[in-house]
Amino acid sequence: MSNNTLNPTSSILIIGAGTWGCSTALHLARRGFTNVKVLDSFPVPSPIAAGNDINKIMEHKKVKSSSSDARSIAYATCTRAALVGWTTDPIFMPYFHETGFIVAGDTPELIQLIKEEDFDKCEGNFDILESAEDFRRTMPAGVLTGDFPNWKGWMNRFGAGWFHARKAMISAYKEAQRLGVVFLTGSPQGNVETLVYEDGDVIGAQTEDGVIHHAQHTILAAGAGSDRLLDFKKQLRPTAWTLSHIRMTPEEAQKYRDLPVLFNVSKGFLIEPDEDKHELKICDEHPGYTNFVMDSDHQREMRSVPFAKTQIPLEAETRAREFLRDTMPHLADRPFSFARICWDADTVDRAFLIDRHPEHASLVVAVGGSRFGAMQMPNIGGFIADTLEGKLQKDLSEAFRWRPEIAVDRDWWSTQGRFGGPNKLIDFQDLKDGEWTNIE
Repeated sequence: MSNNTLNPTSSILIIGAGTWGCSTALHLARRGFTNVKVLDSFPVPSPIAAGNDINKIMEHKKVKSSSSDARSIAYATCTRAALVGWTTDPIFMPYFHETGFIVAGDTPELIQLIKEEDFDKCEGNFDILESAEDFRRTMPAGVLTGDFPNWKGWMNRFGAGWFHARKAMISAYKEAQRLGVVFLTGSPQGNVETLVYEDGDVIGAQTEDGVIHHAQHTILAAGAGSDRLLDFKKQLRPTAWTLSHIRMTPEEAQKYRDLPVLFNVSKGFLIEPDEDKHELKICDEHPGYTNFVMDSDHQREMRSVPFAKTQIPLEAETRAREFLRDTMPHLADRPFSFARICWDADTVDRAFLIDRHPEHASLVVAVGGSRFGAMQMPNIGGFIADTLEGKLQKDLSEAFRWRPEIAVDRDWWSTQGRFGGPNKLIDFQDLKDGEWTNIE
C-alpha cells in the first residue's frame, strides 16, 4: 500500500484538527492537493486544542545578523512569516490586533535575562519602562492602577499584539473545507486509536469505529495528544498552563480596547477584553503542569497525559490575582467568569519537531509547539507542506529535525527556561479534588 510519490491527487491524512492541523489542511488545499482528509476526536474547535482560546500573544522580533543561535534564527524566520500572514492573508487578517507587547521582569536577575535574551539579540526600537508611571502611560488613564513593584520592562509597538485564536482557527477550517478538504471529527468516527502499519511504513490510521483510513501520506499533528499514537523517544512532554477570564461591562470593555499585551516573565500576562463576551484574559506564569501516569496502552514508562478541564488549580488563581494586584488592583478580587487548563507539547530544546519520520517514510510528524505554536497559525501549515514535499528551507529543516539523541537523558521535570510560581514543574497528580476552582 505504501507509495511515497506525491502528486495533486495523492491521498493525504492529517491527524489532528487543531491549530497546526487546520493550517496544514488549508495550505495543502491552496497548493492544489485534492485528496486531503483530517481526523480529530473533537469537533473544531477542540476543547483540548491550545488554539481554542479567545486570544493569544503574537510577537515578532528580528534577530540581529550577528546572532549564531540556530533556534533563535529559526524562531525569527517563523514569526516573520506569521506576521506576513496575520497582516496580508484575508483568512487571518480580521483576527490580528497589532496593539503592541510589553515584556517585563521584577527581579534583577530576570531583568538582566530579558535584556540579554530578548533585546541584545534583536533589532528594533523598544520603549524602556522603568517606573510605575512609565507602565501606566502605555494604557489609557485608570487602566493600570498598580504600583508595579520592582518592575522594569520593554515595549515593542510594531509587529506584536494578540490574535483571536479560536476565530482564526475556525476561519482556516472553513476555508479548507470550502477548498475540498474532508474533516471527520468527533467520536467515534474521528477518534484515532492507532496508526496502521504495513511493511514497516505507516499506511493510515484506524478510528474508534473500526474504520481504517488508508493514505499514501500521513501527517501527525495532534498536538499534546500526539505521543499516545507514536513513540517519540522522549522528544515530547505534554505540558499545561492555566488561564482565566474576568467579565467586564460594555463600558469597561470600550475603555480597555487596544491595550498592549502586558507580560511579566515570572508573574503572568493579560490581554484586552474580547469583543463578544467582554472578557479580560489573565494568565499566571509558571513552568507548567504535567499529568504523569503509567502508559497502559504501550507499557512504556510514565508519561504526561492531557485532559480537558474548565477549572484551574486554586494556587493558579492566587497567582493570577497577585499579578493583578501588581498591575490592576481594582480588578484583583473580581470573580472569574471562566477558567481552563491549556495543553501544549514541549520538545527538549523548545524548537518545533517537523520532519519525515526516519523509520516510516510515509509519515510526517508536525508537533512540539512548545508554547510558541499558536502564533504561527497562518504560516506553519506551509512549513509542514514544505516538509511533505521535501523542500523545507535548510535552516528550518535542521532546527526542526527528528532529534531523539538530545532526549535520551531527558529531565522530565526541567523548567526549560520558564519562571514563576514555585519555579518548578507541577504535576496535577499531586492536587486534591478540593484544590481546584469551581466557576459557575
